Amino acid sequence: MDWFTPVDIYCERLGPGFWAEPLNAISNLSFPLFAALAALTARTRGTDLMGWVLIVMAALIGVGSFLFHTFANRWSELADVLPIWSFVAVYIIALTAKLRRKPPPPVLVAAIALAAVATLIFLAMGEGAPPETLPEVPTKPDPLNGSGQYAPAVIAMAVFGIIMFRRRHPERWWLAAAAGTFLLSLTFRTLDRDICTSLPQGTHFLWHLLNGAMIGMILQLYLRVQRPPADAI
Repeated sequence: MDWFTPVDIYCERLGPGFWAEPLNAISNLSFPLFAALAALTARTRGTDLMGWVLIVMAALIGVGSFLFHTFANRWSELADVLPIWSFVAVYIIALTAKLRRKPPPPVLVAAIALAAVATLIFLAMGEGAPPETLPEVPTKPDPLNGSGQYAPAVIAMAVFGIIMFRRRHPERWWLAAAAGTFLLSLTFRTLDRDICTSLPQGTHFLWHLLNGAMIGMILQLYLRVQRPPADAI
């Protein structure tokens, strides 16, 4: 695989320049901004080590996405994907542990997180370019514009939502708001490629802005959730 192969999949990019996607690049400030707000909550309310790890990982999502929307090649695409899915994997493990009466052993949590991240790296890198001897198979246009890859995140939100609403958890509305925001942001991500003629700058930058807000909400959820007492039913 040529790591410097250009990637051009968004309405706003009309050339190879570093600032060819100004809105898509600058809108990534949403991630460190909401991570900073979460850090203020963490300082006020207090949190565990995992809370701070998640805050830093959330900010790094913006860094990786900024690199992709400026350099726009294969290595920066990897820098974009890995922080996102690493955050998702670690967050699911961390929130699951916090909602339990008895947290799992730290070694087990670390092992699962490392295995998840290693799997993501393998999937992101793929197996390289296909051999030249094989004929090229035309691919059909993706009606979801690549948004289908986020189906696991939607499913995870639905599962946590069912659990928290069945328990009438006091922080459940943070998750409900985050889920609604995520569905709206996915809509803008999906529409980006199909409205280029009428809206040249596209809508991908709205995906960044809303996704930063969504991650800010689930960070607030994690920071505000209290572990149930050991004798709780």
